[in-house]
Amino acid sequence: MEGRGVSSMAHTKAPKGKRKLPLDPASERWNKLPWRKLEQHVYRIQKRIFKAQQRGNTQAVHKLQKLLMKSRAARLVAVRRVTQDNQGKKTAGIDGVKSVHPQQRFAMAEQIHPKLWQRKKAQPVRRIYIPKPGKAEKRPLGIPVMETRSHQALVKLALEPEWECKFEPNSYGFRPGRSCHDAIAAIFVAIAHKAKYVLDADLKGAFDNINHEALLKKLNTYPAVRQTIKAWLKAGVIDNGVFEETSRGTPQGGVVSPLLMNIALHGMETVLMEAYRTKADQPQFVRYADDLVVLHPTEEGVKKAREVLATWLADVGLELKPSKTRIAHTLQEYQGRTGFDFLGFTVRQFPVGKTHAGRANQYGPPLGFKTLIKPSKEAIQRHIAEMRTVIKKNKSTSQGKLIKELNKVIRGWTNYYRTVVATETFNHCRHVLYLQLRAWANSRHPNKSRTWIAHKYWHVDDGQGWIFKDQESATLWEHPQTHIRRHVKVRGTASPYDGNLLYWSKRLRTHSMFNGMLGKLLQKQKGKCRWCELMFQDGDIVEIDHITPKSQGSLESGMLGNEPVPFGKGATEKVREEPRWCPTSFCRRARVVTLPLSLTGQRPQAPYPGGYQRFGHAPVRARGQSSGPPWWQRPALAAPRALSASQADLGR
Repeated sequence: MEGRGVSSMAHTKAPKGKRKLPLDPASERWNKLPWRKLEQHVYRIQKRIFKAQQRGNTQAVHKLQKLLMKSRAARLVAVRRVTQDNQGKKTAGIDGVKSVHPQQRFAMAEQIHPKLWQRKKAQPVRRIYIPKPGKAEKRPLGIPVMETRSHQALVKLALEPEWECKFEPNSYGFRPGRSCHDAIAAIFVAIAHKAKYVLDADLKGAFDNINHEALLKKLNTYPAVRQTIKAWLKAGVIDNGVFEETSRGTPQGGVVSPLLMNIALHGMETVLMEAYRTKADQPQFVRYADDLVVLHPTEEGVKKAREVLATWLADVGLELKPSKTRIAHTLQEYQGRTGFDFLGFTVRQFPVGKTHAGRANQYGPPLGFKTLIKPSKEAIQRHIAEMRTVIKKNKSTSQGKLIKELNKVIRGWTNYYRTVVATETFNHCRHVLYLQLRAWANSRHPNKSRTWIAHKYWHVDDGQGWIFKDQESATLWEHPQTHIRRHVKVRGTASPYDGNLLYWSKRLRTHSMFNGMLGKLLQKQKGKCRWCELMFQDGDIVEIDHITPKSQGSLESGMLGNEPVPFGKGATEKVREEPRWCPTSFCRRARVVTLPLSLTGQRPQAPYPGGYQRFGHAPVRARGQSSGPPWWQRPALAAPRALSASQADLGR
């Protein structure tokens, strides 16, 4: 055996580690583009467009829009958002293109230059159908080709600041810096002190029935953009290989379609308010895309609003959907029902007893009722059905994979409803989920006892209660773990393009979707990314990045918002790694650093005198160690010590 050479099988074995293939020159050139400067350049011109529209200088608006669309920065940003950032980037048009190579992205950025618009003919969209949540019917979508989507994203960059200055204050759908929670907060403000009648209305086929001539007339832009948008509207649809002309509507699936729908519906609130003589008699109006609510103290006022809206919508080619348009009352029973549902929430007022005042706040007068907004019954049933579907699909998979799939569903649903009265709902969903998981476990082990199953899947013998987790580190996120956090309504006609970065950075930190540690980190980073120093926006995907993975002992109680402080050789090498998202892409990730555990498993030396972090009162400690004395007995934090040159270099 000693004299034999190396076996031939040794040359055929696959290498243990993954080989890192070198990037091609086009990819390196694309990744090394100064995205921070490009986006800042685009935002500066957008802010100038917004200010010019505020002054009423239409000529300056059109000149700035032409300047923006001709700039290479805007064209690269538009291509980047369509081919890499958008969630629908893998959906193909009629040409079947799903992925675009970096070299093709540079070519696409040149092809969407305004000087080439007249040479391009708009291609038809591909018709696909997606199911509506909780319904048997399907929603038709029109998917343009990748180049048309990039072209639409470029036009949207120019048109959106102009119309953000024009849009009415109570429009919340498909607008930057606004969300469903702002619409719900506006409804609460309108009815918190007085019970009112409600017109809950929905538009019939809002995207598919918009009148093209009325839309283009209201758009009122210069000829090049008008002709381009008209060509997109008239391009047609290919459904299962059959071409169909489009005489009305805008394809639901295009990048610019939500903006065009908001433009078509602009003016609805103004016309409704002008129909009432006095300001005291005017109703409250809230619209989210094609769903709208009108609130008025009298039944006659709500019926009058329905007539005014029906007449105004006829000029745009739209109408109210009879099956989804109804009149209700927030406190009293009306036509067999009390309250109404809007955007997945149930809005209703409940009379209080003799021992409760029912005040809107602690300083207000007694009202005799309490306004409660909860998740709707249909939304709860859909969520329970979705969890049941996930469990059925993972009958034979591992417990860790099931936990991973369930956590996605539970976290997303609870984060959406955490701004309202949802504690009882969360407890109910947790109980139902426990029953579903118990049935799942019993089906896997029909011959085992309940005690054995409880010890295997819920680890009741660990002394931490009934926690559904596997043998490694995957733990089920239960509904009540998401704490209630009220949402603050957006201010009036405020827009991200108005230049008030202080307001928008503060609003992002206090947003209900960015709670707890993420909110503290955003406040520590002043609303900016640590790597590219760009301001986070309200619609961006913001996540906490653990430089030390959680599987290696990273704890959220040990996060730092400023420079990383390395301990030991392994920690230094980990901090020196290149960032996963910045600066080679549009950074929309919150970059944070955790204190790595030392090689001995003991708590490393803290960067501040006193041994505690700036966040909260929890010390940085290894798993299983004591948290130390209570917070009122801990020493006061002194000023942080200055970092050395090497530590400061690592923190950049």
